[in-house]
Formats: sequence, structure tokens, C-alpha cells
Amino acid sequence: MVPQQKVRAGSAVKGFKFEKLSILIFLLGVLLMSTGCKIEKIDSNRKEDVAAVLNETEVMKTPSSALSQTGSVSEKDAAQSIAQTAQDEANAELSKEISDALASGEGPHVIKLSNGMSLLIKEDNRFPLVNVRLFVHAGSSYEDPSQAGISHLLEHMVFKGTATRAPGQTAREIESVGGDMNAATSFDYTVYYVEVPEKEWKLGMDIVSDMTFNAKIDPEELKSEREVVLSELERGEDNPGSRIFKTLQSIVWKNTSYQWPIIGYRDTVKNISAEDIHAYINRLYQPQSMLLSVVGKINPEEVVKEAERLCGAMKSDAPVLPPVVFPVPETGKATVKIIPGKWNKVYIGAAFPIPGLSSAKIAGLEMMCELLGGGETSKLYRKFKYEKRMVDSISVSSLTLERAGMLYIFATLDADKVDEFWKELMIELSSVDFNDFTDREIERVILNLEDSLFLTKETLSGLASKLGYFQFFEGGEQAEENYLYDLHNITRTQLQKLYDEYFVPENIASCMLVPEGTKAKAVNFEKAVAENWPSKKITVGDNAAYGPGEAATIELSNGSQLVFIPDETLPYTAMSMYWVGGDADLSTDEQGLAALTSQSLTRGTASMNATELEDFVSDRAASIGATAGREVFAINAKFPSRFTADMLPLINEIITEPRFAPEELERAREDQISAIKRKGDRPLSLAFRNIFPFLYKSGSYSFFHLGMPEGVEKYTKEDISDYWAKQSSRPFVLAICGDYDRKALEDFAKQLDGKLVLKNKPLAIPTSEWSDSKDLSMVLPDRNQAHLMVIFPVPGMEDHEATAGLSLLRASLAGQSGLLFRDLRDKQGLGYTVTAFLWQAPKTGFMAFYIGTKPEQLEQAMTGFENTVKMLKKQDLPEDEITRAKNILNGEYYQEHQSLLSRSRESASLMVKGFEPDLDIKIIEQASKMDAAQVRELINKYLNWETKYTLTVHP
Repeated sequence: MVPQQKVRAGSAVKGFKFEKLSILIFLLGVLLMSTGCKIEKIDSNRKEDVAAVLNETEVMKTPSSALSQTGSVSEKDAAQSIAQTAQDEANAELSKEISDALASGEGPHVIKLSNGMSLLIKEDNRFPLVNVRLFVHAGSSYEDPSQAGISHLLEHMVFKGTATRAPGQTAREIESVGGDMNAATSFDYTVYYVEVPEKEWKLGMDIVSDMTFNAKIDPEELKSEREVVLSELERGEDNPGSRIFKTLQSIVWKNTSYQWPIIGYRDTVKNISAEDIHAYINRLYQPQSMLLSVVGKINPEEVVKEAERLCGAMKSDAPVLPPVVFPVPETGKATVKIIPGKWNKVYIGAAFPIPGLSSAKIAGLEMMCELLGGGETSKLYRKFKYEKRMVDSISVSSLTLERAGMLYIFATLDADKVDEFWKELMIELSSVDFNDFTDREIERVILNLEDSLFLTKETLSGLASKLGYFQFFEGGEQAEENYLYDLHNITRTQLQKLYDEYFVPENIASCMLVPEGTKAKAVNFEKAVAENWPSKKITVGDNAAYGPGEAATIELSNGSQLVFIPDETLPYTAMSMYWVGGDADLSTDEQGLAALTSQSLTRGTASMNATELEDFVSDRAASIGATAGREVFAINAKFPSRFTADMLPLINEIITEPRFAPEELERAREDQISAIKRKGDRPLSLAFRNIFPFLYKSGSYSFFHLGMPEGVEKYTKEDISDYWAKQSSRPFVLAICGDYDRKALEDFAKQLDGKLVLKNKPLAIPTSEWSDSKDLSMVLPDRNQAHLMVIFPVPGMEDHEATAGLSLLRASLAGQSGLLFRDLRDKQGLGYTVTAFLWQAPKTGFMAFYIGTKPEQLEQAMTGFENTVKMLKKQDLPEDEITRAKNILNGEYYQEHQSLLSRSRESASLMVKGFEPDLDIKIIEQASKMDAAQVRELINKYLNWETKYTLTVHP
């Protein structure tokens, strides 16, 4: 069993079998200090269909990639609320869908299980073996400091028996069939893994899942295993590298959960009880935070079925929040610690803080370290080992954890050379110039870093570890492609900038182990840093010129706003530009014109026709698209940050000089009319196309968003141009999220605001008037199922308290464990799909109950809805239902706001409507403080059966 943390791009981690140079082999000793379902899936297209159903608009795409979803946050919220409906519709063909997905391409294929666990499957027939790994987002950085080491101790204990297996039985079962097994603990995750002959793959999956979910944690076994861990801890302290690293991590990562060692401390390990471990498991061992990886000679469909059988009953019953990135600290003063001991040599470790593994800067940092000290051909090795003969060895590496990292210099030398070496090292570090490196040196480094990734595929274990790691921490194989692209495209200027940003003398932390009797004082070494390495610290102003800087909102001259949301995790820029408008900028006889304009806007500019624009976007791995909602119009774009200089002029031209070519307008008309007709073929789509005109009798909410075919057919280029001229003259909100060029985007926004926006021409968010007619019944012949919606008017998002409470109510009613599902489907068997959803605009909204059922059961379904309302009005929801609903709201938010574009859209769409950019999270926080009595008060106020609206689609 091996506690571990990956050293990105080339680790020598046992079990992961990444191979690299001596420093990484050394870090193995430093870091690795111990012994070591029911499937529910909606693909991206399906989700877009759901969003389009509610918004009544097709999501415009370029051939390069899918673009934004609905233009309105309130509409988007509603779309998410009915996602379960579409999901249940898909379940009927789920087996075929998964089979088709698994048959497409070579994989790896990633499937989300119903409990939130991810399943990665990769078929590899080179060897008669199967490698099974289960990654858990639980490691030492998730511990309470008073329980430091509990993650690693738990890893030991899973081998000491489960509910069905005696201590040691798991190892016996695996080894008896010729397999191998192990586990590893890191700062950020724990992994349990086995490798077995192909015929024993089910045993491998069973063992791994049993160890993870059913560890017994017997107190007597724990007592003996504590002694094993304490012995292991003591052995680690005898290792010079381990001693140095423990000292440095407490300095470089001070005041973070990385500051204590993975193995913990003597006092904390001694005091960890079985109850403590069970509480830790209950808190962090949530399926939603796990990845099950199965790689080797397998039948993918059988693996899915087995994963369903083994893991389907495991529930995610507690929220697990995404980890918060630790800021790169600035100590302001060099720190040196000297530890004398019975050493024969001097061991020096020096570290500088850097961002975590997913930063866009990691490829450059690793390349920089390789050039400086990655091997025998590196700059520092050749100077201090070969030329000056001062050291036995010297190396430089980049150690990157999930939330932070460090640049690490390690050297071994004789005591009589330490003063001279330290001074010379500081002089050398003060004068590094990347223009001095030859093309050959740079190409050699790229080749070796690239090779360290490719060689992991040589073994099944290496392939499984790499695929699992990239999926678990960086979202899949694309992260590797991004890394390799950055390696091949980074410039000397960029390397120099990274060096100057992170090799800062004031931030150096060093630990020196010296033989007893050596005359060495820490203050002298600290003084040598200041004397021989002048500071080149980058100022905030300098950094802001080329980096994202801090989060900020900037008011532009004509009423527009620019929002910066920095996130350097990936080298991408996401930008969302929102106007009040969309259908709100139309008259009654112009229905469908906003949607047609959004379809046409990105189909060419003054200098490019549609195919040229598509090729331009695709060549840069970018996406750009426009959407129209009932109260907003939006343009969303995402692109690798290195293409900023290409993409901003294109977006500017799309906005200021759209082509609106007659042939492209005709294609857009055909697409929109086709969408209208398709909606008429699907009962649920038909219902949502008609729900707004049914509920509202005037204003933009009452429009058919896509219009009517005959109306769409008559719109001309002049109509679209006039609409766009009016829409684009409104003040906008531009939100930028990611790793971006702040100055370039600020200039871009100011130019558009000055050129387009009419200062005193904002458009007000529309109000609404409810329809007098309370029933709408439609017939769609030759269908089998009836669809029923019972709808209650509720306040809009401006009423924050009502929004919070109604969101809780929706979460308690919806989903497969929701009250409606349990009653109408599980108990009464009335329908395959039963749910509730909440739709809100700023000034209006509605709560709806939905069921798809047999025509003859419509009356019973209506009675079921009525009884539910009566029950909700009469008695408070049970406390466990309220807790479940709060957890759902929290989980949904973070699940839906992980991507850069989702966050830029959130801020722009909320702010353009006059809300704070963090309104959604504030609503969730407000909901978390509400109790059942407050929710029932809202139910009695707004869920009035006598004033409900009813929409039905009959076969």
C-alpha cells in the first residue's frame, strides 16, 4: 500500500508506474511513505434538446463544437428542472444507447451511474489481464488537522476485513487467481486497485468495491495496524529526502491542508478511533466523488452491467463540494532551516510555491524545470556537477497537487562545499535567461516530457493509471492533448515570464540536513539569497497587462458592464455577452424574428462567408454561437487563450458587420421551420411550445418563440438587419471567465461599448399578465401516452425568499426519490415519468407538476396531484426531506457550474437583468437556512388548486 500524489506529466509513483528522472524517483521516497448500478445518462445533445424544448429555440452550432444553451438563466433553471423528464424518456432505450456509445470509437468511454459515480471503460486486448481501479476524492488534504493521517490509516484498514471477508481474505482471493492488488493514499485522493487475469475481472471489480464500501474497521485490528503505521512513520523520518520534504511542505503550504504529511503525526495517528474512521467514510466516501476504472481484455457492456449490480445500491447521501484552489503564497522573505544530524553528506531542498496541477501554466513550468535540472544534460546539473564539481547530484522538478504545487530543487554535496555552492546557486538563479537555451535543448526536453506520457501506455497498469488520473482530475484525455499542445507551442518569452513569476527569491524556502559539527547558520544562508539574487518581483500592474488578475466588474461609458472571473485551471477563455432583449424587443407580429436572427448571426461576416467562418473557428478549437430568449439575447464564445488575438477581431466583426447572406438566411429559415414541425411531432415538445402562449396573454412571454412557419417564411434580410441594429445598440454585460488576456478584453469591450451602444436606450425587463383561460387540451393522434401538467403561478426571481423556498419545494418533489415519484409512480404505478419543475423570470414564474401516463389514468393522476397539494398544505415536510432538498440544490449548482462558459453565462445573464452575479448561490444559501414551516407557508400562499392552470396532450 503506497500513499501517493502524482507528479504531473512524468511521475515515478509506484502503482502508477510513471517513469521519470532521478528527482522524481527521489520524490517517490519523499511522498510515498507507507506500505502501501443503475445507469442514467443524457448525452450533451439530449441536454441541449431539453433546454431547447423549454426555450423554444434550437441551439445554434458551428460544425466545430456545441455552443451555448438557453439565453436566460431562468429558462435554463427550468430546463434543468425538467431534465429528469427527458432522462426518464431516454431510459426506455438506455441499454441500446449505452451499447451504441460503447461501440463507437476505441474509448475510453465514461458513463455516469445513477448515484453519481463515474465509470471509465477502456478495452485493451494486448494482454490477458484486466486492471480495476477505484479513485476516491479523499486524501490527507481533506482531513481535519487533529486527525492527520486518517486517510492513510483507512487505506491500511480496508485490507483488514470487510462485512463479508475476513482480514487478509481479499489479498488471498486475488493472489490465488494469479492477480495483484494494492492501494495508495495521496494528498488529494485514495485509489484501490487490482490487476487480475481476464477471466477473473468480476472478482477484481467485486474486491475493489467491497474494500471501498464495506470496510469493517474492527477496533482490535485497528489497534495493531496503528503500530504498523507508526513504524512506517519512523522509517520515513530516517530518510533524508522525507525529512526535508516534511519540513518544506509545512513552510510552502503553511495554513493549508497540504502542510501536514500524508502519513500524519504520531499523536494524531495514535488517537484515531474506529468511530473517527467511520465518520470520515460517511463524509467523503460518496459515489459522486468516485471514479471506477476498468481497463483491459473485457466486454464493455458486461462491465457496465456488473458496475450497475455492484454499485447501484451505493447512494450519495451528503454534499461534496469542489475543492477550493489555494492561492500561491508570498512569504516576503527567504526562509532557511538547518537540521544537524548523523549525516555523512549535506542534503539541500529548496522550494517555491506554484499553482496546482490543472493550471494552464503547468506545461511551461515543467518544461522550465526540465531545462534547468531535469537530467544530466540540464543547465544546473552540467554546471554544478560536471563543470564545478560542487555536488554529487542536483535536480529541479515541478510537484503539482490538485490545489497547489511547488518547484523543487534538490542537491547532495559535501559539507565543506555548502557555503560556496549556495552562493553560486543564488547567482545562477538570478541570471537565468531562456534565450540562452538552444533549439536542440528545447526539443530534447519536449521529447522527454512527451515520452514520459506515452510510455505509460506500455503497460496495462500504466495506461489504466493515466486514463483514470486524467479523467478524475482533469476531465478526460483532452487535458493530455492540451498539455502536449502547450509543450510544442510555448515560447522562450513565455518561459522567461513564468520563471520570473515563480522563481522569486523572497519566496524561497530551504531545508538543509548537515552533519553534526558543521558550522552553518540559517541567517547566513538567508542573507546570501538577498545579496546574490536581487528581486525581480512582478507588480500587480505588470501582471494585469497579460494575465487575468483579480475578479472585478468595470462600468463602461455607455451603460455596459465588463465582468472578469479569473480561473487559470485551463488555458481557455470563455466569454458571454448578454443584452436585455430577445423576444422583448419584438412586436406581436414579429414572433420568431429574434430566434431567426440568432440562427443567422454567426453564419458569416463582411470578410468571411459561412464556411470560411466555420473553418476559421474549427481551426482554433473554438466555439461561438448566439441564442435568443424571451427577455435576453446572447452571444457566447470559448476558445484556447492563445488564440485571443484571432478570436476577438472575429467576434467584433460578427457583432458589428454580420453578413446575413440571402442563401444563409434561407438555410436558417428552413432550420427554424423544421424545428417548429419537429416539436409538433413530440408530445412533450408540443406542450412546451404552447405553454407560454397558454399561460400569458400579452407581452413577450405570450409569444411563440420560434414563431409560426408562415411568419418565419416572410422575414427578409432587412427585417433581421433592423432587428439586430436595434438589439445590439442596447447596453450589454460581457462576462469573461478563465485564463485570459485582461487588457485585450478590456480594450475589446470598451471599443464595442463606444461604437454600438446608445447610452440612453436600455430596454426594461418585461412584465407579464396571466391568461384568463385556465385549461388547454391538445390532441396528437396516433400516440400512446397522455401528458398532464398542473401549473401554479409564483413570483419571479426578484422575490428572493420565495425563490429560495420554492426551489426547496421543487427539489423535494422532483427526482426518482422525490415525493411525486414515490407516490404516483412507485406506489400507484401511474406513469413512467413524474416530476416537478420551477420556471422563473425576473418578474414572473410558475411551479408545475408533470406526469406522462396512460389516457385512462389521467383522472387518477390529477387526483394524485391534488392530494399531494392538500398534504403539502396540511403538514410540514419531514426534516429528512428538507435536508435532501438542500443537498440537491447545492449539488445541482456545482454540477452545472463547473465549466468556464457556464460561469460566464451565469454572471452575464444575471447582471443584465439587474441581479448580483452570485444571486444563484445566495438563493441556495438562503434556502439552506429555511425550515419546513417556512416552505409550507409558501405552499399555502402559491399552490392554490382553485386557481391552477392545466395543460394536457391527449393521444
